[in-house]
Amino acid sequence: MPTLAYFGINSSGLNLAIDVLILFVVVLYASLIFWTYKDARRRIADPMLVMCAVVASLFPYVGTIIYIILRPPEYLEDIRERELETHAAEVRLAQLEQNMCPHCDHHIERDFLRCPSCLRKLKEPCQSCGKPLERTWSLCPYCETDVPGAKQPRRTTRRRERVEASIESEAQTGESKALKDDGARAPVPAAKPEPTSGAGTARAPRASRPRPSSSS
Repeated sequence: MPTLAYFGINSSGLNLAIDVLILFVVVLYASLIFWTYKDARRRIADPMLVMCAVVASLFPYVGTIIYIILRPPEYLEDIRERELETHAAEVRLAQLEQNMCPHCDHHIERDFLRCPSCLRKLKEPCQSCGKPLERTWSLCPYCETDVPGAKQPRRTTRRRERVEASIESEAQTGESKALKDDGARAPVPAAKPEPTSGAGTARAPRASRPRPSSSS
């Protein structure tokens, strides 16, 4: 069987080298398509954009180069990790702010009654166990003692609030309907006749009284 001659040169060594080079180019092309798909999945969250990147890489070598230029600079895992670190830093900052004196920004503990720096009072002690109490507490959570002078919170559920709101709205609508009905049933006052005056009105003649006759 005659061998295929490249460039008109019938040489087995040259033919073998060219075959290996063609195989290398084909494998590299397929590897670039697979690499583009894997890299796009790690960098892009939208599956449609991932498929667009793969379709672009089907153009030999040029599509992969364009994808490398336009791809996102960070992996999705790095973005999530950075967001978690930012959230953890915000939580730590909030905890540090809670553990600082509101008057002098000195570091304090949660069970401090006074600030050791500015000597200002931070919390009130429980009269029964002496543990520090928050200003919003109405009951000591350590010994279950009522805090004197604290306002008792109103314990209402959402369902009860909805029922009370519906009752109030129904009462308001009932009152408005009653006012409308009373206004519709109220009698209209009759118009008083206006006195007429002028030349057109005739007065009734007075009856003449008989005069007494004089005797001669």
